[in-house]
Amino acid sequence: MNEPKLVVMKTILTLFFSLVLSLGNNAIAQNLKPYWGGLLKESSFIEAQSIVRDGLEAQGLQILGEYQPAKDVNRWVLVYTSKDLKSAVKSTGKERSFALAQRVAIYKSAQGIHLSATNPSYWCAAYFQDDFASIQSKVKATEGKLEGVFKAAGISKPLAYGSEDGLQLDDLYEYQYMFGMPEFEDQVKLKSFKSFEEAQAALTKGLAENSRDAQLVYSITLEGEKVALYGIGLFGTDGEQKFLPIIDIDDPKHSCFLPYEILILDNEVYMLHGRFRIALSFPDLTMRTFSKIMSTPGDIEDAMSALLEQ
Repeated sequence: MNEPKLVVMKTILTLFFSLVLSLGNNAIAQNLKPYWGGLLKESSFIEAQSIVRDGLEAQGLQILGEYQPAKDVNRWVLVYTSKDLKSAVKSTGKERSFALAQRVAIYKSAQGIHLSATNPSYWCAAYFQDDFASIQSKVKATEGKLEGVFKAAGISKPLAYGSEDGLQLDDLYEYQYMFGMPEFEDQVKLKSFKSFEEAQAALTKGLAENSRDAQLVYSITLEGEKVALYGIGLFGTDGEQKFLPIIDIDDPKHSCFLPYEILILDNEVYMLHGRFRIALSFPDLTMRTFSKIMSTPGDIEDAMSALLEQ
């Protein structure tokens, strides 16, 4: 082979391998993990809460509620939403309303105080599915504000965590823990009522009557729509104190996967299936660990259903 042809072939091979590496790097970059996190400089748990509240408000993010998951004195969760998330749901459909509530958590351990948050792109990809591309700019806008919260807390670049390899967008659009397990569409219908207002009244009554076992953390409605999302802390015998210590065993903690939520759509009440919602929160959970909480999805359904009894 003469020299000019050899040079051309080397050039082609170089370009080919560069393209392959580029595509590989892009694929890795697209892998999403469920949480962001980082260590705070503050040693005061109360001060850390105040810093996060101030940060959320400074970024124009609406704080919906906050609580202590599993009544663990080392954990605190704040729930927020944004105008962009509301707009995204309105433009794609009310069934996507589970994406309205994003969460920030503070956890105290031997290493210090850890700040974490749900990764909006990860959770929204799972909830908006094929519609995600059309609203991705709105999600990115919310992410930009969340980054501002971390920066205000002294964390310039939060670490993505919660899954060793992460998940690609296509996997999140059709997420299930394994073949045969529930997907986003396989939601549990808890109850039907005569009207949206009756459903709201029944839930309000149920929360008041079951205040020992259930706590309303937040509620959010969409203006002009018969849709309401509720975050509920579950403190009964089979609630958070039972399942959280079994599955949230790694550091950093996954505290901000809670609280669990239920959604009123028109006159019907739904929750995400536990084997979808919990698996999405812990995508690397081993089958052995999952088997230890086999009753938890049913326990959560029973607890939510009890709040709707009339």
